[in-house]
Amino acid sequence: MSSASSSNSSGDEPNKKPDASNEESSHLLEANENGAKYGSRQAVKIIKVHANANGNDSANASPQDQENLLGRMVHTSTENRSKTFPQYVAALAAAGGAFAAGTLLGWTSPAETSIVKEDFYGFEVTNENYSWVSSFMTLGAACVCIPIGFLINMIGRKWTMLLLVLPFVLGWALLIWAQNVVMMFVARFILGIAGGAFCVTAPMYTGEIAQKDIRGTLGSFFQLMITIGILFVYGIGAGLDVFWMSVVCGVLPIIFGVIFFFMPESPTYLVSKNRSEAAVKSIQWLRGKEYDYAPELEELHETDREIRQNKVNVLSALARPVTMKALSISLGLMFFQQLSGINAVIFYSKTIFEDAKTDIGASMSTILIGVMQVVATFVSTLVVDRLGRRILLLASGIVMALSTTAIGVYFYLKDQNEDSVENLGWLPVASLCIFMIMFSIGYGPVPWLMMGELFATDIKGFAGSIAGTTNWVLAFIVTKTFKNLNDGLGNGGTFWLFAGVTLVGVIFVFLAVPETKGKSLNEIQQELAGNRNKSQVEAANGVEK
Repeated sequence: MSSASSSNSSGDEPNKKPDASNEESSHLLEANENGAKYGSRQAVKIIKVHANANGNDSANASPQDQENLLGRMVHTSTENRSKTFPQYVAALAAAGGAFAAGTLLGWTSPAETSIVKEDFYGFEVTNENYSWVSSFMTLGAACVCIPIGFLINMIGRKWTMLLLVLPFVLGWALLIWAQNVVMMFVARFILGIAGGAFCVTAPMYTGEIAQKDIRGTLGSFFQLMITIGILFVYGIGAGLDVFWMSVVCGVLPIIFGVIFFFMPESPTYLVSKNRSEAAVKSIQWLRGKEYDYAPELEELHETDREIRQNKVNVLSALARPVTMKALSISLGLMFFQQLSGINAVIFYSKTIFEDAKTDIGASMSTILIGVMQVVATFVSTLVVDRLGRRILLLASGIVMALSTTAIGVYFYLKDQNEDSVENLGWLPVASLCIFMIMFSIGYGPVPWLMMGELFATDIKGFAGSIAGTTNWVLAFIVTKTFKNLNDGLGNGGTFWLFAGVTLVGVIFVFLAVPETKGKSLNEIQQELAGNRNKSQVEAANGVEK
């Protein structure tokens, strides 16, 4: 303040320098703030642009001098105000589709007794038929994942999700008024198409609208809403018959469509379609009107230019080393998620509670499992951006392996001599609860979250679709072969197999899965390419790629 006061008393020419200096300082502060949010390359670019405009030597200063200058100015900085509440609203709205998908995943459990044993539809549905009713959903999901990747890039993330309301409603209508078993198969297949498409589109949309410091939390909303949807249908299934339970489930996608209609399109998609004005409006909707959108928009344009300059067909893009690495990581996470034993644990949950003599009925046991899933997944949304993805995967994998090992011991002893486990009913119950909690914290949400983070924009739709297809195909295989595994290995041996696979998954995560916490999507691509240190050096020296 004293230097500014002395300058004001010494004529016009001296006054110009402090004004220029103050202007330069504000630009440098802007660079510092935006650099913290978007990366050092953008910050250095802002320094150079404004230094050249002011005709001073800052443009030619060394990287160390530029860093020191930024450090001297930081004490007077003002934040580039970014609101996070609208991002939470948009992410929750998108996750409304996951809620609808959760209801179709959970529907088969409360509906089974009425349909198979009580002849609810008026025609016979055998146990084998009903297993196919369950499995056709996974087949529909597997078939749609790759085609939806192309649709996402053609019409956008928002309109793709809105269009999925149609197969949702059609599928539930066919299921509600089914006249034969084949009609039930078709209904579940169509519902699987809608649910599987959401599993690809919603995580991608959320990953593109979120700032990097909350992207993990928002990305976890998808799995959270799936578990809430499952719990919801368990709850209403305990009080409603199959008809009204299905009607309620069929209304939910319509409610989602009405709400999501008012959400913005992904800025990344809009920039890829040369709709800069719409991208600005989307960013301002998500970040607030006071937010300085220019640096983020410039980074999106720069990424888009790089993609266009190196534009290749889908097969060539898949063949890029960085894409192959990202795809192997994503497919690996999907593989270990499905082969962790989650379906086996859920399948045996009723038996486990009955053996423990807890006096908890079948419907209440499923509701209890649903509550545990919801609570644990909610905890995951709170810690995923604090602890990181790797630590959640490693911790959940280790504990899940121990839990399935313990359940395997119980069933092995029970198969040998049922009296020997009379006082061990607590062991599988405790193991089941711990397994469900740890799965919902790590291996449940994180693979879907990372699917939206690992791939470059030009291949994200197609590569994400491959990962989603793999997940649903594995779910179908595990579901249909589970009985064969039990017959061949025994109950205990099957759970031990899952435990062994999960331990291999822990090793895979430790050796191959990168930490994406707090990194922009571009920084993740650089790290996957092995250019993390090089890119940081280039950015510090203002080298453009």
